[in-house]
Amino acid sequence: MLGNLREKLSRTRQVFKKLEDLFQSGKRREEVLDDLAEAMILADVGVSTTEKIIEAMRERTNKDDSPSALKEALKEELSALLSRKPGTSPPSPAPSIIMMVGTNGGGKTTSMAKLARKAQGEGKKVMMAAADTFRAAAQEQLGLWGKRLDVPVIRAPYGADPASVAFDAVRSFKAQGCDLLLVDTAGRVHTNANLMNELEKIKRIIAREVPGAPQEILLVLDATIGQNALVQAREFLRFSGITGIFLTKLDGTAKGGAVIGISDELELPIKYIGVGEGEEDLVEFEAGNFVDALLS
Repeated sequence: MLGNLREKLSRTRQVFKKLEDLFQSGKRREEVLDDLAEAMILADVGVSTTEKIIEAMRERTNKDDSPSALKEALKEELSALLSRKPGTSPPSPAPSIIMMVGTNGGGKTTSMAKLARKAQGEGKKVMMAAADTFRAAAQEQLGLWGKRLDVPVIRAPYGADPASVAFDAVRSFKAQGCDLLLVDTAGRVHTNANLMNELEKIKRIIAREVPGAPQEILLVLDATIGQNALVQAREFLRFSGITGIFLTKLDGTAKGGAVIGISDELELPIKYIGVGEGEEDLVEFEAGNFVDALLS
């Protein structure tokens, strides 16, 4: 899997390859750290997170440490930062519900299909709910994925109350004895307070019908916009209960370093990363593997 992840992260790896050259430059530690900070900012790690990492490396290394020691210190710092908020998955035996939130165009619908395919591979009976009733294309796209994966999709006419779709979906989910319900939601304007209220209403209905659910509320962010994803994410943090991040389109960007800054600044675990357009192009995020794929 590590080799495949390296391949999928090839564009970001090209940016991080400059770090390898830096560690072999023969420069003094302070020069290396200064150049490292610049390279990490260019890799879209983010200024505040970069400063935090550089200061931590300064504290844990000596002035005469070798380049290989500095590289190892960087790997350890990145792994520790990305592992700081470990994710927890819903218990496998019990029926579970996952809500997907995020702006339009971020990849929510395709990400749902990937999670559905993963669950099917684990032998689970899956259902999807098209609670984004404000964008006809979202329902159509989810319907196509449903046919492709042979997964039932609960939907309603354009403009219907999203909470009513969630209600119908949960009732069908229980009646048909499914193991996993994936709920798509609207993301038309991330600064719209009404949208946040709508998400809260959907969540309350789910919790009323299935106590303890939704077990996961995943914030879907587009990796190709790098640090700009943080602007979107901060707005969605006004919606309570987000349990983790699903970072999409990581294979098509040189801004994969944003994973580090996003994880650090939002203090949310990265749960999954999307590395392609197919339903199989899903990786459960593991900090050590991600760092190794970038730096080795």
